Amino acid sequence: MKTMKTWLEEYGASHQHPVNKMVHWICVPVIFFTVVALLWTLPVPQVLSLVPYGNWATVGLALAILYYLRLSWRMALGMAVYAVLNVGLVLLWEQHGPVPLWQMAVMLFVAAWAGQFVGHQIEGKKPSFFKDLQFLLIGPAWLMVFIYRRLGIRIE
Repeated sequence: MKTMKTWLEEYGASHQHPVNKMVHWICVPVIFFTVVALLWTLPVPQVLSLVPYGNWATVGLALAILYYLRLSWRMALGMAVYAVLNVGLVLLWEQHGPVPLWQMAVMLFVAAWAGQFVGHQIEGKKPSFFKDLQFLLIGPAWLMVFIYRRLGIRIE
């Protein structure tokens, strides 16, 4: 099993160009949010709807937090806080957004992925998830590490 440090080093190897890094600072959080938003809008089985905030987004976020927990409890904690912030944004959009949540999420999702591919074109390297789909969860953690470093928090 790879460590958090190994995952981050592998991910970082294809994210060296300053423009690609900037693109990732914009697009990765947008993609994370849009996935939460899209999962939030999917119909759920009745048993799941009986639980407060029981939907596919909270199930997906719980599984993601467990994945991070397997790698680093500190990363899991930070990503849990980030997940809660994203759920808050989803709830806010549901209440006050000018278009339905799913429509906004689809538009932003497509735009953010286009940005990611432009960033990797500039980098000259393929996105990491082409090698291993787990890198889709490492991208947000890679950004969280920069925040942790700024705050003086170790990840392992």
